[in-house]
Amino acid sequence: MRIKDRVAVVTGASSGIGRATALALAGRGCALVLTARRAEALQRVAEECSERGEQALVVPADVGDAEAVERVARHARDRFGRIDVWVNAAAVTVFGPFQDIPLEDFRRVIEVNLMGCVHGSRAALAVFREQGRGVLVNMSSVAGAIAQPYTAAYGMSKSAVRALSTSLRQELWLDDAVGIDVCTVLPAAIDTPLFRDAANYTGREVRAMPPVYTPERVASTILSLVRRPRREVVVGPMSRSLVMQSKCTPGFVEKLMAFQVNRSHLSRKHPAPATSGKLHEPLPGTGAIHGGWHGGRRTTMRRIATGTLLLGATAAAARRFSR
Repeated sequence: MRIKDRVAVVTGASSGIGRATALALAGRGCALVLTARRAEALQRVAEECSERGEQALVVPADVGDAEAVERVARHARDRFGRIDVWVNAAAVTVFGPFQDIPLEDFRRVIEVNLMGCVHGSRAALAVFREQGRGVLVNMSSVAGAIAQPYTAAYGMSKSAVRALSTSLRQELWLDDAVGIDVCTVLPAAIDTPLFRDAANYTGREVRAMPPVYTPERVASTILSLVRRPRREVVVGPMSRSLVMQSKCTPGFVEKLMAFQVNRSHLSRKHPAPATSGKLHEPLPGTGAIHGGWHGGRRTTMRRIATGTLLLGATAAAARRFSR
């Protein structure tokens, strides 16, 4: 599918990956329908899309509300007559020991990350089946393939998004719906406000765990999927290696991830008060694409990459000599 002159709906468009994706699509000549909870931030994104020469319709909505998401789809069809691409990019997260996370926060993460994808997928596929074509992009995460400590709700939701996308592809194949594609994107740690705005009950400041990639890199991946759909794409070479290695040495990668989260994802120097972040109420302001995490961490990235290779070789040798 070419991007120019298409119509795309982007959820979570007020910040981070969703915002970067909206601007990237606008820059390629795609009309946008933008949705998130923050009307002020969405309006600013719409202005930025207009500066790139494309029109953008703002429809504020909470993706956890199925009726609100259906309303987004109706507004899109009323304005543009069709929907060619739907990107489910809205996401929230909570950090904390499993038993310390309030259940209402746990449920909210599942509601936004998983049910938001369910609601968006139902709205998009209803239109796509009627049209006979369309591309649905669901945002999972490397955490959906390799679980992490202190982020149980997030990892569960992102793993479930992968399962949802697979099930949808199977149903479309059985129905011979050859013009409709469902793609899953698994980003690594991305330089967005997600970590800064997260709910946090660890008592430690949350940081983006290196290597950290740009939201524009994920947006570029999404554009490539619109042009040439693929089942599943991992964003970030380091993360691709870890996902592959987890299939061969799952126990080793499980422990490695636990070690890295405790060492790099949660600060050992800066305490943080308990907070529900932006889970239940959107934060004020016009939003942002970046979270201020990218750059200045190349040395850490090299150390992690070298350490991973050495540990991987050690694990392989241990398996070999234990036979």
